Amino acid sequence: MSKRIIRLPEVKSKTGLSRSTIYFYMSEDRFPKSVSLGERAVGWIEADIEQWLDVCIAAAKAANNE
Repeated sequence: MSKRIIRLPEVKSKTGLSRSTIYFYMSEDRFPKSVSLGERAVGWIEADIEQWLDVCIAAAKAANNE
């Protein structure tokens, strides 16, 4: 499992989501939580984002097969 921390611009690029949507989904426990990197910096564990994407893709494929 990757321990790489990625910052918001890369998370946005990987997911296609906006900043506000990412934080909204986090508030609803629908997106991986960020980790604190300092007083004013956060990041996300890359493996958590990849896993979230895998779940979203699997759900979309399952919905299309119904």
